[in-house]
Amino acid sequence: MTRSRRASLAIAWRLVLLVAFAAGTGRAATVDEDAATPASVAAESAPQPPTLMANGLEALVPDLAEHPYHLASGARPYQGRISFSPAFGYLGSDKLYSLRVTYNPNSWLGYEAAIGHNPSQAVSAVLHTLSVVVRHPFSGRFQPYLTGGYGMLLVSPGNSINADPVTKNALTGGGGLEFFIRGDLAIRAEMRGATVFGSQRDHEGVVAYDYLQETIGFAFYRSIAP
Repeated sequence: MTRSRRASLAIAWRLVLLVAFAAGTGRAATVDEDAATPASVAAESAPQPPTLMANGLEALVPDLAEHPYHLASGARPYQGRISFSPAFGYLGSDKLYSLRVTYNPNSWLGYEAAIGHNPSQAVSAVLHTLSVVVRHPFSGRFQPYLTGGYGMLLVSPGNSINADPVTKNALTGGGGLEFFIRGDLAIRAEMRGATVFGSQRDHEGVVAYDYLQETIGFAFYRSIAP
């Protein structure tokens, strides 16, 4: 074998060994990278399958998909929650439509703003109130509470009465009961006494008129705490 041929074979063997070494190094690096990736990271990056209800619709709140009327154990959580409560009832002997918004800064105290419309044939009244709601949260579906507040009663006479609208101060106080259907929805029944301070013809001083306010409606709860 000539010298030039031996040199060519040596160079060829070196190239083969170099290619084999490079291929082995790249494969080892790939294996090391795959081994260094935790399975939990891969599982977290994979999208979770949607939760489907019995009717085939996707559940926006998966926790309520299987047990929509289930209540979590323990006392009802009020802290950091806001509720919207439309209701229907009576103020005195006339119908009353009301809407209330309540914010609970802690578990036992709530601040509530309410507006109620009291229509009738001759006059209509709008009752605005700011109240506090005091409660002791219990476990279970029944949650009693006490409430009291101050408001203004705006009375607007109809076309059959030639009179100007009047605004009177009002104090309210009473209590109610919530029955939770599920964790974010309750039926709310309430009874309050409303004392309106006005005047009477041929009578000096302030005259107090007492009315009974009875309402029933729903309370929709949402959490606004971070």
